[in-house]
Order: sequence, then structure tokens, then C-alpha cells
Amino acid sequence: MIIVSYDISDNKLRSRFSKYLSKYGHRLQYSVFELNNSNKILNNVMEDIKNRFEKQFSQADSIIIFNMSSSCKITRFGYAKNDDKGFIIIK
Repeated sequence: MIIVSYDISDNKLRSRFSKYLSKYGHRLQYSVFELNNSNKILNNVMEDIKNRFEKQFSQADSIIIFNMSSSCKITRFGYAKNDDKGFIIIK
């Protein structure tokens, strides 16, 4: 799984970036997306960030990409809309 978290101050740029990410995966939280895991997708996203988005960033903007392995444990809490596959319930 690939997780992309972003903090972009410009509303227009942030909206464009979230629409861009939605082509490759789905939103987990407001500024967090889960992308389909493939090297091709990861390479495309990283190239597009460098070539299309990065030059528009302010000093306050950031994007973090987490390339998770299949052995990573995911624990979710709360009621946000998200994908239920791999969901762990703790009692």
C-alpha cells in the first residue's frame, strides 16, 4: 500500500492535488490518500509531483509518501469512511 499525506496551503493547488490523487486511489482522511500499490503508479506520482506540483509549493507545503510493505500492521479507530479490507477490531 502507498500512503500519501500532504499539507498544501494554497486552496486551489490543494484541490488540484487531491483530484489528481483520486485517479490513483481513495481518500482515507482529508489530506491522506491510499494509492494502489505498484511501482508504475508510485513512479508516475513522484514524477508528476516533481514536474507539475513542486514548483508551485510555498515554504509551508509538504508531501510525504509512505511505501508500506505487506507485513505492516494497520490499526484504525473512529468512524471515518474508509476501506474495510484489512480492518482490525480491538476489543
